[in-house]
Amino acid sequence: MNPSPGPRSGLTALSSPTLRIALVAPPAEPVPPSGYGGTERVIAELATELTARGHKVTLFASGDSSVGCELVPIAPRALRPSGQMESEHAYTVATILETVRRADCFDIIHAHLEWYGPLLATLTNVPVVLTFHGRLDYPWASQVLSYVPRGLVAISSAQMAAHEDLPWEGVVHNGLNLTASPFGTRRTDALCFVGRLAPEKGPVDAIEIARRTGRPLRIAAKKGVTPDEIAYFDEVFKPALERASDVEFLGELPGPERDRLFSESYATLMPGSWPEPFGLVAIESLACGTPVIARRVGALPEIVREGVDGFFGEDAVAMAFRVAQVDGMDRGAIHESVVSRFSARKMADAYERIYMAMLDRHEAGVPEPAAAGSEAT
Repeated sequence: MNPSPGPRSGLTALSSPTLRIALVAPPAEPVPPSGYGGTERVIAELATELTARGHKVTLFASGDSSVGCELVPIAPRALRPSGQMESEHAYTVATILETVRRADCFDIIHAHLEWYGPLLATLTNVPVVLTFHGRLDYPWASQVLSYVPRGLVAISSAQMAAHEDLPWEGVVHNGLNLTASPFGTRRTDALCFVGRLAPEKGPVDAIEIARRTGRPLRIAAKKGVTPDEIAYFDEVFKPALERASDVEFLGELPGPERDRLFSESYATLMPGSWPEPFGLVAIESLACGTPVIARRVGALPEIVREGVDGFFGEDAVAMAFRVAQVDGMDRGAIHESVVSRFSARKMADAYERIYMAMLDRHEAGVPEPAAAGSEAT
């Protein structure tokens, strides 16, 4: 184990200290991502905001990342765009080992490594914040999470609800700098779908909603990389696309083109059935003033205010019925509200509070709860 870090600089009751913060990203996508990659986009926003506040931020990520702070490159290039996903486990382990090796250089470590995060947290005495960006409702999740007595952060109340008995530090909604979103672009009557081409995201349902409403549909989505997702594309999505009329598949779009797609669309469809841990697509769409039609799943009710930002429906038929009802919504008010509610600044404020609370406990020597498996036998 590494020794505890030295005293924080500038810490007083009346001033915010300058912290040495390690942000640890997965190696699959660059930070920020060129196309798909919600986790990496959030990490980029957090790194930028924390650096602007005077903190010394170090990012552990792929070598082709581009951020305004110190970068510790792990994989030379991000794994998915360079076709190296078979190396993901090895490079994630390398990320953990390099972070642990340098741990005594930091006041706090903030990991975004999903199920590898608890391993990192147990290998160092430096306080570790663990933000999970994926779903947590797996049958084995409680056992893994119970090994981490402190530092757990959820990105939505819905995500945290799967394990309410754990000692969470809190809920921090994802935030983005949305002020430059292209609001006010001339809109078409087309619907859009943005996300992954996977059954739980509902792209085929989006095609059915468009058919029922008689509206064009534009799909901007990443093709799957797992065998199951590749099979879904070939056997389910592609045939549905070929049968459909007035549906355009755009592939994976870079950020500016994706934002333009949102801003030009009549509404964004999110018909997925899986419990969305957050839903960056929703806030990106709303920042462009474009209402969202979705299933009431996961964290989406924490983002989309029904009747104000969009509507919920239990299936494709109900969502198709709701589409026409967005016509009278105040798109300017939608834009202004989401820019305020889900800003990068608000996200960074919340994480700063969590960093300070954990460091205060750490420096005061407050004992942590016993982790699973640590009881005397």
